[in-house]
Amino acid sequence: MEKKKILVTGGAGFLGSHLCKRLLDDGHEVVCLDNFFTGNKDNVIELMSNPRFELLRHDVTFPIYLEVNQIYNLACPASPIHYQFDPVQTTKTSVHGAINMLGLAKRTKARILQASTSEVYGDPQVHPQTEDYWGHVNPIGFRSCYDEGKRCAETLFFDYYRQNQLDIRVVRIFNTYGPNMHPNDGRVVSNFIVQALKNEDITIYGDGSQTRSFQYVDDLIEGMVRMMNQDGFIGPVNLGNPHEFTIKELAERVLHLIPESKSKIIYKPLPEDDPLQRQPDITLAKTKLDGWDPKIQLEEGLARTIGYFREYFEKDEKKVASC
Repeated sequence: MEKKKILVTGGAGFLGSHLCKRLLDDGHEVVCLDNFFTGNKDNVIELMSNPRFELLRHDVTFPIYLEVNQIYNLACPASPIHYQFDPVQTTKTSVHGAINMLGLAKRTKARILQASTSEVYGDPQVHPQTEDYWGHVNPIGFRSCYDEGKRCAETLFFDYYRQNQLDIRVVRIFNTYGPNMHPNDGRVVSNFIVQALKNEDITIYGDGSQTRSFQYVDDLIEGMVRMMNQDGFIGPVNLGNPHEFTIKELAERVLHLIPESKSKIIYKPLPEDDPLQRQPDITLAKTKLDGWDPKIQLEEGLARTIGYFREYFEKDEKKVASC
C-alpha cells in the first residue's frame, strides 16, 4: 500500500482520534488538526510520540496551507449540547470549513472525504433511510445549524466535484459510540453510561419508544477508510449499524451491564425536532465497499464503552485525590 500524508480535521475529537490511530497503524503520515472546542488532547496523547504524527491547533473556518495527499474533513461539534452552544459558529464550521478544505484539496489535488451525518435526513418520513432520500428537515429550528450546515457542506462537495472535477467522497454517519466520547456531550449512549456509573437517574426524553441504530466506532472507521481508498464511487453512502433499538431498550441494556448501578429511569419531554426513527439502509455500502458490514453488535460495544468510562472516572478521581 502506498504511504500517504493525510490531514484529519477534528482529529482530536471522538471519531478523529480513532481515525488518526488507524491511519498511523496503516503506516501513513498524519496531520491532526483541531481547535479543541470539543476535541481533547488526551484523545491523541498516545500518538504524540509517533514521528509520523503531527498535531496542529487550528480552526477550519480559517484557511490553512499544507501539502497532503488525502483529507478527512471531520471538524464540527456533533452533539446537540455542543453544536447548539454557538449555532452560528457551528454553521460556519460546516460551511466555511468545507470551503477551506475543498480549496486546499483543489490546490494540492488531494482526495477529500466529507464526514456528513444521518441528520441530513432530519425526522425521516422514509424508513429505513436510503441515500436517495432527500430528507425532512426543519431549516429554522434549534438543530438546523448542524443539520443544514452538513447539508450545505454536501452541496459544496458535489459542486466542487462537478465544477472543478475534485476527487471527493461523502459518507453519512449514523449514531456512533465508543471510547473517547466526551462524558458530557449529551449523546444518548454516553449520557446513559455516565448516569448509570454515577448512580444518577437515567433520563429518557419522550416515552422511550423512539428508535436509533447504534454503530461501534471501529466499524465506522473501517467504512470510512474503505470509502476513501476505493475508486469510482464518490457517494454519498450511509455508514451505520442497521439493527434498530428503542431508547428505552438502550437504557435497560446499559443498566444490565452495570449491575451495581442504583440508577432509575425517568422521563422528560421530547426536545424540538428530535427524530422519532433513525435506521440506515446500508445496501449501497455493502455493495460498493467490498462487503463492508458492521461486526460489533450493541452488547459488546456497550461493554467496551462502559470499560472506557470506568477507567476515565477512576483516573479523574486519582487526579482529584493527588491535589
